[in-house]
Amino acid sequence: MDEIAYEALRRRAEGSNVNARTLLATDYLNHFNEIVMLLEMLPDMPECLEDVQEWAPKSYPQHFADSAIADRELAIEAWPLSPIRYRQPFERTVQAMDQTVLACVDRCERAITEANETRLRAVSAKGAFTLQRFVERASAIINGDEASLDQHEIDALIDE
Repeated sequence: MDEIAYEALRRRAEGSNVNARTLLATDYLNHFNEIVMLLEMLPDMPECLEDVQEWAPKSYPQHFADSAIADRELAIEAWPLSPIRYRQPFERTVQAMDQTVLACVDRCERAITEANETRLRAVSAKGAFTLQRFVERASAIINGDEASLDQHEIDALIDE
C-alpha cells in the first residue's frame, strides 16, 4: 500500500463521511437498506415487486459515482487505499449480501406467482432479517472492527 497516499487520504477523511481509519463510508449501505425496506413492504404491497426486481448489485465505487453525497469523490478515491484487513472482509460481506438479495428476490417472485402469501411473508421477512444482520456486520467493518465473518458464519446467516 502507498503509505503516503493513505496518510493523505486519512487526513482528508477526518470530519467527513469516510472513516479515517478504514477509508470506507457507511453511505454505501444505503444501497442495501433500500432493498431491506422494499422486502419488508412486499407482503402488504405485492405491487412493489417491480421495484424489488429492479434492485441490482452495485459496486462500492459505482454507488458513489451515482451518489450525490458531498464526500462521494473522496469515497471513490479512498476505496483502493482502504487497508486490505478492512476491505477484504467488507467485500466478502457485500458479496454475501448481493447473493442474499438475489436469492430472496427469486423466492419472492415465485411466492407471488404462486399466490402464496404465507410463503411470501416468510421469505421476505427472512431475507430482510438476514440482510439487516449483514448490514450491521458491514457497518462494523466500515467503522474499524477487524473481526470478520468466515464462510461458515456467512453460510449460517444465509441458511437461518
